[in-house]
Amino acid sequence: MPVSFREILDAFQFVSVGGGFGEHQAFLCRQTGKIFWRSELSDFDEFKDELPDDIEDGEKYQEIPDKRELDLGKPLALDFACQVLPKDFDEVRRLFGHRGAYASFKQLLARRGVLDQWYDFEQKATEHALREWCEINSIELTD
Repeated sequence: MPVSFREILDAFQFVSVGGGFGEHQAFLCRQTGKIFWRSELSDFDEFKDELPDDIEDGEKYQEIPDKRELDLGKPLALDFACQVLPKDFDEVRRLFGHRGAYASFKQLLARRGVLDQWYDFEQKATEHALREWCEINSIELTD
């Protein structure tokens, strides 16, 4: 069943929000193309679907990955620093050894005037990785 890439991207962004693994989950039903949303946090009650009893059936449902599963967290930030801020690479690497690394990274990018460039880089990498993930998992996209 073909699925809108935008819907997959929205689910991916939802799953990638939050601090802990599994706080948010989304599952694609391969037969219907419907995405089921689940959150452990009460702030996201509107994203709590009644999950089907057979949601663990990997043939029928595909769990949507988060950014860590697609190496779009620290590895992507380090790749960007290497390409765009090579003189700051060691500092960026040190930032990602501490809590709050992503916020500190974005502050550094703002100071260097490349924050918008980072957002563009991140968006393109995310879309590429997610489309590749769809292809690997035989998910047909409508757009």
